[in-house]
Parts: sequence; structure tokens; C-alpha cells
Amino acid sequence: MLNELIVLALGFVVSFLSMPVVIQQMRKHGVSGVDIHKKNRPIVPEMGGTAVLVGLTASVVAASLLSPAKAAVFVSFLATTLIAGAVGALDDMKTLSAKVKPALTMLAGMPILLFGAYDPRPVFPIVGRTRLTMVYPFLIPFATAIPANAVNMMDPFNGVMSGSCTIVTLVLLVSSLLLGRTDAVTLSLCLLGPVIVLFYYNKYPAKVFSGDVGSLSIGAALGAIAVLGQLEVVAVVAFTPQIMNAFYGLSTVGRLYERREVSRPVAVLEDGRLMATSDPKAPITLARVILARGPLKEYESARVFIALSAIAGLLAILTAYLVHVAV
Repeated sequence: MLNELIVLALGFVVSFLSMPVVIQQMRKHGVSGVDIHKKNRPIVPEMGGTAVLVGLTASVVAASLLSPAKAAVFVSFLATTLIAGAVGALDDMKTLSAKVKPALTMLAGMPILLFGAYDPRPVFPIVGRTRLTMVYPFLIPFATAIPANAVNMMDPFNGVMSGSCTIVTLVLLVSSLLLGRTDAVTLSLCLLGPVIVLFYYNKYPAKVFSGDVGSLSIGAALGAIAVLGQLEVVAVVAFTPQIMNAFYGLSTVGRLYERREVSRPVAVLEDGRLMATSDPKAPITLARVILARGPLKEYESARVFIALSAIAGLLAILTAYLVHVAV
């Protein structure tokens, strides 16, 4: 238990200390974005996810040193996260197309395949353990790319992406404890500290934006934990809001798209509240669905997202219990 507490504390402290430096450097070099959901449209530093990667790297390296027998699992997890983060950083700086970015994030799953750090026998509720020896390796690239891009797509308001991913990380931690998946426990703790720090700085009013370097790396990390810890079904349930958001957007637009390519689904009223746009060309997103009942302040909208993630998280933990019973 001491080792787990060390990696949790180290990831949190390193991320917390590095975040102000990242914010300062991004502001200094003009790497920033407009907070479009506020009337005064403040300029906010981008790429705060860099501090997440720094803290995560420190915690995973520590975990590998404390448990060298598990080094292959930890290194494959870190490599997966860093590859997705590199794709995100490239997108933040150069702007990748809507087709290239998902394709590149599929490469993030390769370290798990190369290290052989997976079990091709996922466990399902009621059904129990299955055997997907031939098929499972082909699914791993999708297991990192899909959550990475789903997380990236669900970042509409201050604190939504960081807060919902903090909840998913906690859900995977609780589920791995319930199921006795020790590797997943350690990996969840490695990620938990950095995402809590990101949420602290990204919650309303945001002091920093995550950037794609943060959203893609965090999403890929969560997908990697699901694969390495045999928590695939649990993760799918926990990701329900992100899956719904991606489905709404892709089904209405009819193709992969970047937010800059379509009309914005949310408009800002004179009093600062947010409302769903009436523009028929705007995609249907979860944010637009939430605001369809009437205007809300940004922090109120963010709370709805967090509540939905919490509900999905409870259902995911119930799923983990059913998996436990099935085994």
C-alpha cells in the first residue's frame, strides 16, 4: 500500500509544481486560446495537459522502480500515453485533419501489443471470461484511439473534460480494487494525481486549457488502463457520456470533423448564460442537448456533465460487481 501512496503523491506533487511553469511558458510564447463561452472572451493559456504528462511520467517511473517485475506493464502504459500526448501536442501546434488525428492515435496502442502486456480473455457480466485470442490484438489500437478522441470531443466548458476524466479514473480505481486487479490499481493512482491537478486549474473559471496534448493523452491512458487491467466493459459503461456525445456529433455531421469546421452548437446570451443554438448546420452534441431545456450559466452546464459522469460511474462500478460475481 505504501508504494501506491508514493506514486499517487508523486504524480500529484510533480503535476502541481509543473503546472504554473507550463502556464507561464504558454503565456510567454503566445500558446493560448479564447474562452468563447464568456462575454469578455478572456485569453487562456493552452496545453496544460503537458503538466499532466510530466506528473504521470514521474509516477509511472517510480512505480516501475518500486515494482520492477511489473515494468513491462508500466512502461507500455507510459509509452501509450506519451504517444497520444505527442499526437495531441502536434495537433495543438500544427492542427491535424479530422482523419489524420484518429489514425495517429491508433498508434498509441502499439506499445501494449509490442510488450504483450494484455490478456485476450476479457470478462463480461453474467457471461464470465471469454477467449478472444485471435481478435483481441486487433482491437487494442481502437481501445486507445476511441477513448482518446471521445475525451477530446467532450471538452465544451471549463472543467468538463478534466472533471469527467477524474471521475472515470476514480471509477477504474474502485473497480480494480473490487476485482483485485493490482496493476490497474497502480496505473489508476498514477493518473489520478495529475488529472486532479488539471481539474483544479481547468475548472470554472479556467486558468488553463488542457489542449489536445491533455485530452488525447488522458483518454488514451484510460483506455490503456482498461486493457491492461481487464476492465474493458467497466470502462465502456463509465465512458457513456463521452460515447453519447461522439455519437450525436458524428451522426449529425455524417463524418469525422474538427470543431473549427462546423457551426458552434452553443451560443452566449447577453447576460452571459449559454443556450443551444438554433443553427441547423450546427452538430447535435451533449452540450446542445443539455441546454435544449433552457439557458444555463457555464458552471451550471459543467455540473450537469459532471453529474452525468457520476451516474455513469456508479453504473460502471455496478458492472464491475457483476463481473466479480461472474468470475
